[in-house]
Amino acid sequence: RNFFTKRTKELKPAVQSAPGWKLFGKVPPRENLPKDSKIIQQEYEARTGRMYKPPPPSARRKNIEFEPLSTTALILEDRPANLPAKSVEEALRHRQEYDEMVAEAKKREIKEAHKRKKIMRERFKQEENIASAMVIWVNEILPNWEGMRATRRVRELWWQGLPPSVRGKVWSLAVGNELNITPELYEIFLSRAKERWKSFSETSSENDIEGASVADREASLELIKLDISRTFPSLYIFQKGGPYHDLLHSVLGAYTCYRPDVGYVQGMSFIAAVLILNLEEADAFIAFANLLNKPCQLAFFRVDHSMMLKYFAAFEVFFEENLPKLFLHFKSYSLTPDIYLIDWIFTLYSKSLPLDLACRVWDVFCRDGEEFLFRTGLGILRLYEDILLQMDFIHIAQFLTKLPEDITSEKLFSCIAAIQMQNSNKKWAQVFASLMKDNKEGDKNHSPALKS
Repeated sequence: RNFFTKRTKELKPAVQSAPGWKLFGKVPPRENLPKDSKIIQQEYEARTGRMYKPPPPSARRKNIEFEPLSTTALILEDRPANLPAKSVEEALRHRQEYDEMVAEAKKREIKEAHKRKKIMRERFKQEENIASAMVIWVNEILPNWEGMRATRRVRELWWQGLPPSVRGKVWSLAVGNELNITPELYEIFLSRAKERWKSFSETSSENDIEGASVADREASLELIKLDISRTFPSLYIFQKGGPYHDLLHSVLGAYTCYRPDVGYVQGMSFIAAVLILNLEEADAFIAFANLLNKPCQLAFFRVDHSMMLKYFAAFEVFFEENLPKLFLHFKSYSLTPDIYLIDWIFTLYSKSLPLDLACRVWDVFCRDGEEFLFRTGLGILRLYEDILLQMDFIHIAQFLTKLPEDITSEKLFSCIAAIQMQNSNKKWAQVFASLMKDNKEGDKNHSPALKS
C-alpha cells in the first residue's frame, strides 16, 4: 500500500540534470543552461572589440509590400538578436546585391511585357488579315471559282493560308468530285457498313460476306477501332465517348465498303479526321474518297511498291538539287526516303506536324497537288539541315519520325518557299514522267516475249 509513496520519495528532484532525449535513446544531461541572446551579443562584442549599433528606424524596410517578397529579399533582413550582427560593409553589399536583383527582375518583366505585346500585335494583325481574306474569298473568289482559281492574285492569297471559315469549301472545290459520289451514295455505303458491324457483333460463323473473309473483315474493323483511339489523342474528340468518334467511324467504315480493293490502311483515320473537322459528314466522305483516288495516295494506300519507288526516286532528284550536303550525309548512312517519307505522305503531315500547320500544308497541297507534299518534305529537311548534319542514322530516323512540336508556320513556309522544284529545266511532273518512261522501257527490255 505504501509502494507509490516510497517510489516518490526515491526520485531525485533535480530536473536540470535529467538526461535529454534524442531519436534513438538518451543523451547526456546538458551541463550549461541555454544562454540568453543578450549574453551571446555581449560575449561577441568582448571577443571582437566591436560595438553593434542597430540601424536607425528609417533604414529598416517599412513598406515591404512594395518590394519583391521572395527568398532574394532575405539578404536585407537583420540577423536574429542571438547571432552576430552584420558589419556596415556587409549590409551595404547586401543592399547593392538586392538592388541589382530588383533591377534585373524589372528588366525581365519589361522584356516579357514587350514580348507579350508583340505576340498580341501579331495575333491581331493575323486576325485582321484572316477577316479581310475571308471577305475576298466569300464575295469574290468562291462565286467565280472556275474563272479566278488559277489567277496570280488568288494563288498568292492561297499560299498565305485559307481562312478557317472557307477552308472546307475551298478544299472540296480544289479536290473535286471525279468519282461523282453523292450524299445518297454515302448513306448507302454507310448502311452497308452498319449491317456488317451488326453481323460481326451478332455472329462470326459466316465464311464469306460480300467477298471478304470473316478474319480479314474483323481484322479491318479492329484496326479502324484501334486507329480511331490513336487519332489526335490530345484533342480527346475522336476517342470513344468523344463528339466525333462515331462520325469518324462512319466515314472510315463506309469507305471500306465503297473501296474493298483498298480497304482500311493505317493513317487513313488522320486524313478523315482533318476533313471531318472542316466539312459536313457527307462532304467529308466525298472529299476523302476523291483524295485517296489521286495517283500518289492510291499508290501509297494500295502499297504499290514500284510506284512508291518512283516517287522516292523523284524526291531524291530534288533532294540532291536543293540540299546536296544533307543528301550526301544521308547517302553515307544509306538512309533512304522511305524511312521518313512514308509516314508523312500516308497522313498528309497531319500526324507529323501541329494541326494548324498541317491544315496550312493541306491548303497549298489542294492548290498544287502531290508535288507540294514532297516540297514540304524538303522544306522540313532544309529547316533542320544543320541539326541533321550532326546526327547519325539512328538519331536522324528518330528525329524525322517525331518532329519537334515547336515548329512554326512562318519558319517552315519560308524554307518551303526556298525549295526550287526544278532540275535541269525539268519540273516535278516532267521528272516523274521520265522516271515512269524509263521504267516502262526497262520492263520491255526485260520482258520474256522480247527475249524469245
